[in-house]
Amino acid sequence: MKKVSFLGAISLTIISTAALAKMPIAPIPFVPGEVLVKVRPGLSARLLAKKSLFGAEVKEELKLMAGTYLLLKSTTKSTQALAQDLQKFPEVAFAEPNFIYTSFGAPAGAPLDPLFDKLWGLRNTGANEPDRTGGTTSTPGVLGADVDAQKAWELARGSKKIVVAVIDTGIDYNHPDLRSNMWVNPGEIAGNNIDDDQNGYVDDIHGWNAASRNGDPMDGNAHGTHCAGTIGAEHDNGLGVAGVMPQVSLMGVKFLSDTGSGTLADAVVAINYATRMNVDVMSNSWGGGGYSQALFDAISAAKEKGIIFVAAAGNESNNNDGRASFPASYQIDNVISVASHTAQDVLSSFSNFGRRTVHVAAPGTNILSTVPNAEYKVLSGTSMATPHVSGLVGLLLAQTGRRPVLEVRERLMATTVPVAAYRRTTASQGRVNAYNFITDTRLPRQGPLESAWRVEALAEPFVTAHPYVENTRLAKIYRFPGAKYVKLIIERYDVENGYDFLTLKDGNGATIERLTGVGQRYETDFTESDTVTVEFTSDSTQNRWGVEIREVKVVY
Repeated sequence: MKKVSFLGAISLTIISTAALAKMPIAPIPFVPGEVLVKVRPGLSARLLAKKSLFGAEVKEELKLMAGTYLLLKSTTKSTQALAQDLQKFPEVAFAEPNFIYTSFGAPAGAPLDPLFDKLWGLRNTGANEPDRTGGTTSTPGVLGADVDAQKAWELARGSKKIVVAVIDTGIDYNHPDLRSNMWVNPGEIAGNNIDDDQNGYVDDIHGWNAASRNGDPMDGNAHGTHCAGTIGAEHDNGLGVAGVMPQVSLMGVKFLSDTGSGTLADAVVAINYATRMNVDVMSNSWGGGGYSQALFDAISAAKEKGIIFVAAAGNESNNNDGRASFPASYQIDNVISVASHTAQDVLSSFSNFGRRTVHVAAPGTNILSTVPNAEYKVLSGTSMATPHVSGLVGLLLAQTGRRPVLEVRERLMATTVPVAAYRRTTASQGRVNAYNFITDTRLPRQGPLESAWRVEALAEPFVTAHPYVENTRLAKIYRFPGAKYVKLIIERYDVENGYDFLTLKDGNGATIERLTGVGQRYETDFTESDTVTVEFTSDSTQNRWGVEIREVKVVY
């Protein structure tokens, strides 16, 4: 079983892409003895007839949009042995552990809500970041480093027709700041224990509880309610906070328990429900486990219906380019991976990042929002950044209707505000901006177009001994007269992680990147000068293969 969790804040020290990729990987949690099996079409009965051969009981048969799945449990075999045995049956498409997931981690005028002034993610005054005691932090923020919500609200205020599924720990649908924006199933009669609309789900008034397989997605944790408030807390009601979307229908889809964790089987049931109900956006502030084909299939089924899947990048201070974080790292067109930034307009210390795999940054540190029992709380995490983006997508779809999922993601990325802090940490190089997104205002990115780069061979390659010797000190200066931008292509580096370093500096001596660990065919960040200095240093122990650089990319 894969375990997912909401993303809460932790501290971060960035070493380098290679160093982070070399860090120890924690064991992936799963439910002992449980395996989720996808059955090949039409062969369910044939496989079930063989159940005595694989020695496991059938806990549940799941008929999902992506196919038929069996959740099996064995008390005599290990999870790995059961999965391996099942793969031998011709009726089985794949078998994988039932991973455990956990939650990650929260008009032209301002809304008339008493706590709006503490929502720096919507309007950053530079002095309105809340702390956990209800006061204000002493660290100044950056004026305007927010999602530019007020300006966007002049053009777009959302719509009740837009349904955002908060796939999480549920939602307190009785919260006074949320209940008017809760989705209500028009074809269902509450409490009669009948599937009135014949959608396969009984009494799903405000959504579905995939953990308990019932129609009550009430939140007993707070995480899902916090995310819901950021998306769609009511405006101008004289209560609490305001959401990114003044008008929205929030659907509670609970698969994370009240302790904040949930299984792969429950996750795919949750996504399947939201897909079957044809929601517009899925907001996913959770992650964990390894690659799952079942989860990939469930998200792909949502893509086929044109549903956007917004996902938290993770809170491990990890470079997702080198070590994936699921579900944010699935390479599916409808997935939008979200990092967290602070009120000071830098990446949050806990946030995962990735120049290729994390798409955008959004406010995620010290975010005030709704929690159960009519209360409010400050939380931090990429969990809190994700619903900001889910709300922005909802605002756009309310204006334009459904659009191709890849077009939505590309537009979101192209309309971010470029900031140096996100240039090396997100594919878009920026933080999301609602007004730019709604109006399709595209700001120029720093640096040249990819087509402008020219690859050249270095006249003098930078090559260490293989292996290098102790206490190596090697440096070379490379000049490319007339060049506007320069970056190096490192053919290979394999050095002692955290002790031996490859350092790249620009013409003014400022560090561009500092690498350690292992990598190959790695393109460095660029420098806006015609000079690059390469330095390699090693300590007195554990010599490894070394470094080899033979090519450069240049724009003249």
